[in-house]
Amino acid sequence: MAASIHRAKSWQQPGLEETPEWAFLNRRQLLKKLGHGAAIGGLAMAGGLSGASMRQAVASEDPSAGLYPAKPNLAYRLDRELTPEDINSTYNNFYEFGSHKQIARAAQALRVRPWTVTIDGMVEQPMELGIDDLLAKMDLEERLYRHRCVEAWSMTIPWSGFPLKALVEMAQPLSSAKYVRMETFLDRSMASGQNQFWYPWPYVEGMTIDEAVNELSFMVTGAYGKPLAKQFGSPLRLALPWKYGFKSIKSVVKISFTEERPVSFWEEVAANEYGFWANVNPEVPHPRWSQAQERILHTGEKVPTLLFNGYSEQVAHLYEGLEGEKLYM
Repeated sequence: MAASIHRAKSWQQPGLEETPEWAFLNRRQLLKKLGHGAAIGGLAMAGGLSGASMRQAVASEDPSAGLYPAKPNLAYRLDRELTPEDINSTYNNFYEFGSHKQIARAAQALRVRPWTVTIDGMVEQPMELGIDDLLAKMDLEERLYRHRCVEAWSMTIPWSGFPLKALVEMAQPLSSAKYVRMETFLDRSMASGQNQFWYPWPYVEGMTIDEAVNELSFMVTGAYGKPLAKQFGSPLRLALPWKYGFKSIKSVVKISFTEERPVSFWEEVAANEYGFWANVNPEVPHPRWSQAQERILHTGEKVPTLLFNGYSEQVAHLYEGLEGEKLYM
């Protein structure tokens, strides 16, 4: 039998590290700030809790805590440094809790248990699953992904979760289903931003079936080796790394299979600026700013934007024959 040949994907970093990259980066950042000796002491005595005690404290709030850290999928690596967790977790878009970036504190009002996910529409058998029942059906893994915001800044993130393709296969959509429509929660008493009546709540996003079953499409349940922080869109969000970030809907409660193309939240607000496809392309500017460069969030460095955010090899074929579509905004 011939030996299998592993060809690196275009975004992969050489080498198969035993230590998860996010853990290595966080340790390095801490050493920079505190000095080697202080860092070791701080890790041993932080808050008077051992590592086991801290994990137990997290588990008391989120019953899925024992599932993390998920096993790294080494097919999904990066060619740039990960965004430190303290940066990534304090600079967030989550309009349900406000229109500014510092919504992390406000987002702690999000109640993530009980949490039910409805799967309906053009499927063999509609179903409702508690989030922990859904997690029990899926094999979780960690992937390192780029994240490119339409506002021209970028992050790199260690997401944990499962391929969206696995959920599609579980749902068994009818052959006539062409699109997947996702919807977030609607609870104005919990999420103050949803009292802004000029927005078309709840948040809705959509994609084609072919996009949904692409290898990169990922349902996120954790980050940085822990259950997903509330400001990231806990307990279940989407990651489509070749598209602008507004396509990666947060806090999903409903997944519907449909023959009709969904109208997304931002498309309904301003279709001339935020279209259905929203694929990253440096040559197609947003109506109000260029997309030719992006600002790396934690360094401030400006770098060239890559077509499909660097994932052309995996997704470009999805858009062949769609020259008449406005694919990039």
